Amino acid sequence: MASLSLSLLRLIVLFSVIGLSFAASSDVTLDDDTPPKTPFCSNPYKLVKVKNWADGKAGDTFVGVNARFGSLLPTHSKDFVKSPAVFTNPLNGCSASSTKLTGSIALSVRGECDFSTKAQIAESAGAIALLVINDKEDLYKMVCPENSTALNISIPVVMIPKSGGDTLNNSIAVGRRVELVLYSPKRPVVDFSVALLWLMAVGTLTCASLWADFTTTEETDEPYNELTPKGSSKSAMDNDDEKETLDINAKGAVVFVLTASTFLVLLYFFMSSWFIWVLIILFCIGGIEGMHNCIVSLTLSKCRNCGKKTLNLPLLGEISVLSFVVLLFCVAFAIFWAATRKASYAWIGQDVLGISLIITVLQVARLPNIRVATILLCCAFVYDIFWVFLSPLMFKDSVMIAVARGDKNGGEAMPMLLRIPRTFDPWGGYDMVGFGDVLFPGLLVSFTHRYDKANKKGFSRAYFPWLVGGYGLGLFLTYMGLYIMDGHGQPALLYLVPCTLGLTVILGSIRGELRDLWNYGTSESREAPVVA
Repeated sequence: MASLSLSLLRLIVLFSVIGLSFAASSDVTLDDDTPPKTPFCSNPYKLVKVKNWADGKAGDTFVGVNARFGSLLPTHSKDFVKSPAVFTNPLNGCSASSTKLTGSIALSVRGECDFSTKAQIAESAGAIALLVINDKEDLYKMVCPENSTALNISIPVVMIPKSGGDTLNNSIAVGRRVELVLYSPKRPVVDFSVALLWLMAVGTLTCASLWADFTTTEETDEPYNELTPKGSSKSAMDNDDEKETLDINAKGAVVFVLTASTFLVLLYFFMSSWFIWVLIILFCIGGIEGMHNCIVSLTLSKCRNCGKKTLNLPLLGEISVLSFVVLLFCVAFAIFWAATRKASYAWIGQDVLGISLIITVLQVARLPNIRVATILLCCAFVYDIFWVFLSPLMFKDSVMIAVARGDKNGGEAMPMLLRIPRTFDPWGGYDMVGFGDVLFPGLLVSFTHRYDKANKKGFSRAYFPWLVGGYGLGLFLTYMGLYIMDGHGQPALLYLVPCTLGLTVILGSIRGELRDLWNYGTSESREAPVVA
């Protein structure tokens, strides 16, 4: 798509690089950070499913969370007897109820007294469970009171969001018989979607690094193989005549990360429906450009004559028929995804657009040497850790996770993510990885491939296969951390940077090539190589 200039591509590069950089599963997670105090106050926080029926007709299932105290719920719905739901009177449940609660699930609203007091009153009235309706959509953790040594509650206590309470109240208010089933299904230790996401991320990075090899015809490959002397600052890495590239320098690397932080904070504080639409439009523009470049370059590599027929169109000027047809297809694809982005299958379109964008960005943006790579990846390393783990100390939320999950915008997730649905997880949700977790390491991996090719390195002496393996290991460790921390979003670059940049430095030192890697493309390249 010739009408999109290098300046627009630079915008797309920047937009993508400041895309989210963390790995997570997009379901509700609860930090179990309050240690047990007594034998009667030691429950782990678990998500609870609340099925409801109104006059025998099934309604929506709500998601709640159990209290630190009380009994735990069964993992299967069949093990909980369907029981009627009754509101306490008074609604706060802080004193004996005038309504009969025997054999029913008591419903009360939050406030006025301790959660444990509500539970004790409901249990003494014969209720088999207590649902506390929150005054917000959040799932608040119901902890024990300070003096809980004598606390002994034997019924399950669950909090549900305000919307769930409103639904139950609307049915009961018009005289319907509401019945509920409460259960807490177990989450599988590993969902196969993680393996698919791992393959997608590793495959995208590998494909982007090798894309020039896939799409270069024999005619254009010949000058690429005419390598300049190793001591020259102009290597085969620079002989890409048909492509405009953006070499990232040390200053640009720092600016990228600072801009990313600024943009992330703006998203956190000022996210709104119109802001989301701006990001969606930008993502679609980048995705269209990426898809177009990928399809056209791949087609022309197999059929060079396919691009010879041209058209003269307003605004676009002279454009090949192939390019125009592909452009129409890409625009239609992006519009369809934007219109159906909340559908269950929308993740497929998002991943296609995202992968295409990542491949295109890694053809345009390049690292000249390991010195710039070190500055960029070390800054990104600190950036990722701060905005995932340390930002709650300043903002009360993990800014990266809040932005990615759309906590400030009614739950609509950001589009700058590769994601796959958790198929075998009863809680659903998505496993996802940010574009930054492919782009940042991908810049280094792409550099090593071009370095290997320029220096005619065989497989045993090449850096590229080692770094692809290192990236795969780093991503594996990321998801290990995700499961160990019970689904809390992980700063993937915490694992990926040591497994890629660290591995490059180690290999370069062992092979005596670290100085050449560090200064590649400068006058100091190949002078007095470091010997391990």
